Amino acid sequence: MATPDLAQSVSVADSKSKRMSNREREQMKWGLFFISPWLIGFLVFTLIPVVATLILAFTDYNPVQPDMVQLIGLKNFSTMLTDAKVWTSLGVTVKYAVLAIPITFGFGMLLATLVNSKNLKVSEGFRTLFYMPAMIPIVAGGVIWAGVANTQTGWINLGLGAVGLPTPDWLNSTTWIYPLLVLIGLWGTGNLMLTLMAGMQGVPSEIYEAAVIDGANGWQRFVNITVPMISPVIFYNLTLMLIGAFKYFDLAYVLKNGTGGPQDATLFYALNFYKNSFEYNLMGYGSALAWVLFLIVLALTAILFSTSGRWVYYAGGDGGS
Repeated sequence: MATPDLAQSVSVADSKSKRMSNREREQMKWGLFFISPWLIGFLVFTLIPVVATLILAFTDYNPVQPDMVQLIGLKNFSTMLTDAKVWTSLGVTVKYAVLAIPITFGFGMLLATLVNSKNLKVSEGFRTLFYMPAMIPIVAGGVIWAGVANTQTGWINLGLGAVGLPTPDWLNSTTWIYPLLVLIGLWGTGNLMLTLMAGMQGVPSEIYEAAVIDGANGWQRFVNITVPMISPVIFYNLTLMLIGAFKYFDLAYVLKNGTGGPQDATLFYALNFYKNSFEYNLMGYGSALAWVLFLIVLALTAILFSTSGRWVYYAGGDGGS
C-alpha cells in the first residue's frame, strides 16, 4: 500500500501533468490559428484540385458542357497510348531535360565557384548582378529574349554577324530552338548559384588548409572536398531541376505563342496538357495527362533518391536514404 507521502507526490505530479497538457492544448490552438491561412489555402488551391483531377481523369468532362459528363473508366489513359502528340511532347521534354540539366548545373557550379573564390575578389555588387535575372518574371524574360534572339535585329545575331559567324534562325529552327532555351536558362541560374555558393561557404576551411599542406591542387580540392561536402545541396538542386524540366511550360509558351512550333519542337508535355485542357476543353483527358506526368516525375525522383545513398554525404556520417 502506498504511503501518504508517496500518494501526495503522485497527486501533485498528476496535477502538474494536467496543467502542462492544458498549456500544450492552448499552444496548439494558437498554432493552428496562425497557420490556418496556409491550411485553408492548401486545402482550397492544392488538395481539392488534386482530388478533383483524379476524379476527372476517369470522365469525359468538358467545361463547355458540364451537364453531359460521363464516367469512361480508363479510356483517357488508353487514348494516350495512341496519341502521337503525347509521345511527341514527352520526347521533346526528355530531350530538353537531357540537354538542359547538365549544362545548367555545370554553369551554376562554375559561377558559384568563381564568386566564392578567395583568389578572385568578386564584390557583392557582382553577386547581385548574377542573381538579378532570377528575379525577372518568366513572361517578361520571354518577351525580352524573343527580341534578343530575333533573326534580323536581335543582339545575338548582330554580334555573331559582326565577327563573321553564321546567324541562326533561333526561334524558327528545330535545331537551334533548344540551345536558345538552354541559353535562357543559363541567364536565370541565380538561385542555383546562390544555394551552391552557400553550401561552399559552409565547408570548414581547416579541411582545405590540411589538403594544401598535403600538396593537393585546386582541382583536387574541388573534386575531393568541395563536391562531397556540398553533395546534399547538389542533390537538392538536381531534384528541383528534374522536376522543373518535366513541368517546363511558360517560357516555351511565351516564345512561340503557345503553338508548340517550330514543327512541335517546343510542344512540351506540360504545354500539350494545357492545350488539351484549356484550348480544346478536354478537361477529363487533360486530367489524365496531368496524373501521368505526376507519376513519371514521381518515378524519376524516386530513382534519384534511391541513388543518393551512394554519393550524398551528410555531416553526421549518414548517407542518403
